[in-house]
Amino acid sequence: MTNNSNNNTDLDSAATHHVDLQDKLIKDSINTNQSITAQARQSAVPDRPIHIGSNNSDNSDFTQVQDLPTGTPQGQQTTMPNHNTSKNDFNSADVSSANTQTTKQTLFNQRDDINNPHTADTDGNEQTHFGYKTVNKAEKQARVADVFTSVAKKYDIMNDLMSFGIHRLWKRYAISLSGVRAGQHVLDIAGGTGDLAKVFSREVGKQGHVVLSDINAAMLEVGRERLINAGCNNVDFVLANAETLAPFDDESFDLITISFGLRNVTDKDAALKSMYRVLKPGGRLLILEFSKPVFEPLSKAYDLYSFTALPVMGKLIANDSESYQYLAESIRMHPDQQTLKQMMQQAGFENCDYHNLTAGIVAVHRGFKA
Repeated sequence: MTNNSNNNTDLDSAATHHVDLQDKLIKDSINTNQSITAQARQSAVPDRPIHIGSNNSDNSDFTQVQDLPTGTPQGQQTTMPNHNTSKNDFNSADVSSANTQTTKQTLFNQRDDINNPHTADTDGNEQTHFGYKTVNKAEKQARVADVFTSVAKKYDIMNDLMSFGIHRLWKRYAISLSGVRAGQHVLDIAGGTGDLAKVFSREVGKQGHVVLSDINAAMLEVGRERLINAGCNNVDFVLANAETLAPFDDESFDLITISFGLRNVTDKDAALKSMYRVLKPGGRLLILEFSKPVFEPLSKAYDLYSFTALPVMGKLIANDSESYQYLAESIRMHPDQQTLKQMMQQAGFENCDYHNLTAGIVAVHRGFKA
């Protein structure tokens, strides 16, 4: 009886220790982030007034061209006019309606294969994975674009439901590792609806600059509307491919982040090399991504949840079960923690490390450019 009692005591002690570690991680993350925020605010110029509920911000609310860092496009002031619309398509009764629709025109190129480096000519029939499916490399980018175009409007609410809100703690912890400071230039790749970019906008202050970049026009439009309504005047929105980052000059950014986006990139090695190219010497890269759970019983439960609950929620909330089936599969096909660390090192990053969150369901990888 004594041995059983001791064993039970040990198990209770281990469980308590595990909970304490989780609590400490969250508290440390919050404290660190608050400290960084306080330091940034001390040196930052007070933000401009926040304009809530306005979708048609005047251009004076945006960072002016002459204030932009070299090589950074002014994405906020770039529109894609509808060249297919002729004035002959409207009669006099439609003129007023046409004018009211002008502000609702799409602001970004809707082509799913924007700057796609993979074509039948360059890659032939070379194949890669799309979830558990095998597809030609030239096809993957457009397939991924279809997924995120489908889920864009429900993306935030689905993230909250799927992770029970924990994704906000994961992102907060990643931000606490960023070391972001007032006056810096930040690139958030695959930033989608702008969770990280919104925080970085506040942290870098008026003298700093943030670029929210995504390959998917629908996701980028959601992020653009959200951040402009929040009064983020120092953010630009740029449609760009993570594999090339073609719009950006070498050594343009102090910090680069990519959150839950790397696993959807066709050529991850090419993307990491491009991130290294546009990062300034001494700058850092942060990758927040789903990874491999380090606790086997949790891994099995996580698999069961991912492949049963996620598609069902996708169907009920976003009316799209197939996209969430792909997202679950893409997580399993993503490199594990150590493999991704080695890929970062091969791209040139130094002092690479990673931090497991929620027992490895998610990991934050960090690397520096010498």
